[in-house]
Amino acid sequence: MKILQIVPSISLIYGGPSQMVLGLAPALAKEGVKVTILTTDSNGDNGQQPLDVPLNSPIQQDGYEIIYFRCAPFRRYKFSLDLLKWLKLHACEFDLAHIHALFSPISSAAAIVCRQQKLPYILRPLGTLDPADLQKKKQLKQLYVEIIERRNLAGAAAIHFTSEQEAKISERFGVITQDLVIPLGVIPPRRNEGSLVRGRLGIPQDLPLVLFMSRIDPKKGLNLLIPALEKLLYEGYNFHFVLAGINPQDPDYEQKIKSQIENSPLRSHTTITGFVSGELKASLLQAANLFVLPSYYENFGIAVAEAMVAGIPVVISDQVHIWQQVRDSQSGWVGTTDVQTLFELVQQALQNPQECQQRGLNAQKYALQNFSWDAIARRIIQAYQEILAKH
Repeated sequence: MKILQIVPSISLIYGGPSQMVLGLAPALAKEGVKVTILTTDSNGDNGQQPLDVPLNSPIQQDGYEIIYFRCAPFRRYKFSLDLLKWLKLHACEFDLAHIHALFSPISSAAAIVCRQQKLPYILRPLGTLDPADLQKKKQLKQLYVEIIERRNLAGAAAIHFTSEQEAKISERFGVITQDLVIPLGVIPPRRNEGSLVRGRLGIPQDLPLVLFMSRIDPKKGLNLLIPALEKLLYEGYNFHFVLAGINPQDPDYEQKIKSQIENSPLRSHTTITGFVSGELKASLLQAANLFVLPSYYENFGIAVAEAMVAGIPVVISDQVHIWQQVRDSQSGWVGTTDVQTLFELVQQALQNPQECQQRGLNAQKYALQNFSWDAIARRIIQAYQEILAKH
């Protein structure tokens, strides 16, 4: 089976949704699938240098291949004429395309090319069909749907959702679709000494470490989390907060959040790391006592799954679409999107370190069983086979 994975970018700077193909591809290859990733050299939307990678030729790694194309002429929108030309020429060599992202010019154009070349394709919307997300740039998206995206949805062999909740609430614009609900996978962090990162960042060893590790975006609920943590300080709770993340699309909002913390009682209790990856990311996941993500909407919550597999209990909102799995497996605490509820949940966690530790163990057990790439790859291969049997 020869499968194309098409994604606007796999740069670390864009976070989990883009990166997931780098977890899926080797897991598929391990099962005997021949995988080619098509992507661009995009590496941020605000003047960052593009990825330093060879262009237009396959790079072999971990049993699969990646082909990078120049992101041009519209860098902010991760577009590539070269990628589309390659796809048009080589589509006949593949059995199926798995396209990641909607409302992204390269993904939308790739779906059109696949239809023209009679190549079946699956679309993974990355939360873009969530009614809340559709409110952003609403008129532009309505026009985009009428001209392009409705036909792409109608022509797809299936739509890949990562949770039942995402599938349930997603807009289809009057199109009847075949839905696949298959979660994302996570790679367990390498074991290391989490206490070392505390020393490196100047965090006392005896304080609970509360970790936010995600994109710094309005949808992530930082406007709830910051006042909830301030209230905990006022009530006499002692902890250290780590804010890990950036926003390559909206640096002004990122700066607004940093300024809010700088002018808050949280200032002396907070470490702002910026973007983290590799050893520092793994170390923070080992050192943290509690992970928080009170998002207003989250189609899956890959950061939550990463925290769980590292053995960290989580405090999340019921708008993070794996909230039910978290609640049922007692992997943390789930609440509504308001400051008081968030305050009470974090308070419960800080008051009960033994319960916190137990829920961390529950989280790790559940994540290893349900979010392993090997298991997810087998489910995706079965879906591919069923789709190809129909075509």
